[in-house]
Amino acid sequence: MKKLINSPETVVDEMLDGMVAAYPESVRRLEETTVMLRADAPVGGKVGVVSGGGSGHEPTHAGFLGEGMLDGAAAGEVFTSPTADQLNEMIKACDSGEGVLCVVKNYEGDVMNFETAGEMAAMEDIEVRQVVVNDDVAVEDSLYTSGRRGVAGTIFVHKVAGAKAAEGADISEVERVANKMIDNVSTMGVALTSCVTPDKGEPTFDLPDDEIELGIGIHGEPGTERVDHMAADEITEHLTEKVLEDLDLEAGQEVLTLVNGMGGTPQSELFIVNKRLQEILTDHSLETWDVWVGDYMTSLDMMGCSVTVAAVDDELKELLTASADTPALTV
Repeated sequence: MKKLINSPETVVDEMLDGMVAAYPESVRRLEETTVMLRADAPVGGKVGVVSGGGSGHEPTHAGFLGEGMLDGAAAGEVFTSPTADQLNEMIKACDSGEGVLCVVKNYEGDVMNFETAGEMAAMEDIEVRQVVVNDDVAVEDSLYTSGRRGVAGTIFVHKVAGAKAAEGADISEVERVANKMIDNVSTMGVALTSCVTPDKGEPTFDLPDDEIELGIGIHGEPGTERVDHMAADEITEHLTEKVLEDLDLEAGQEVLTLVNGMGGTPQSELFIVNKRLQEILTDHSLETWDVWVGDYMTSLDMMGCSVTVAAVDDELKELLTASADTPALTV
């Protein structure tokens, strides 16, 4: 498989250095680590909000560094959690004395390493809180998780937690709004193709040209079922109905939606999915408050998408529309 890399061993290092070269006024790299920071971290008088995980999901996580979102983002090797030592260095670098909230996707390696890092930071008198995102409705207890996986809904959690921290709220309030968003967001994805990791150089799993995988994870983990390829509307209906069943919303509820590309899907196809998604929401008497379409949490070059729906109220809407200035999202 052809890739724009120099060698599999240097992909993450060169990617991070390239991000700094692209956004030198916005982000910086913590020396001798794979931790990325907003350029002015730590920000005085503000709770630090950090996240991280395996590389290969760009723009997640470092793309959301900046005013109104993340203060730190740790990058592991492709599809591999950052080490506890790296996460600890990130937490220390983002603490201004107000504590640090860690936003963690529910994968066993991420959860374990963040917990260890938090314990290490606590020994240096840093208050650390952790919230775990588990928005994927497709499966419980996958190859990588105990419970549901954390996927594209994580971006909404970054946004509301970052906005609340920017207001000067204390760590308990930042933690509260993060959990509020977690409790009100659900996601399900589909793969049309496998992805190709740099070190393997070939598809990570076999998916025939005439089949798709429903409920796929962002690392290519198995979904709920493998079926014959369907039209975009049929796929959207399947994903959206599963998400709405999980949320169990009342008629008239306002929602924020995200059609997220997996890295290899043309924008035109994402908009086709969004068209049907909005029709389904109308059929369910739900009110669309805002619509996001694009690549927010990818799986390298996988073709496919995920559908996310989040129930919002006045508090969440205020935080979601608050100012943010990051490489991947500006409000």
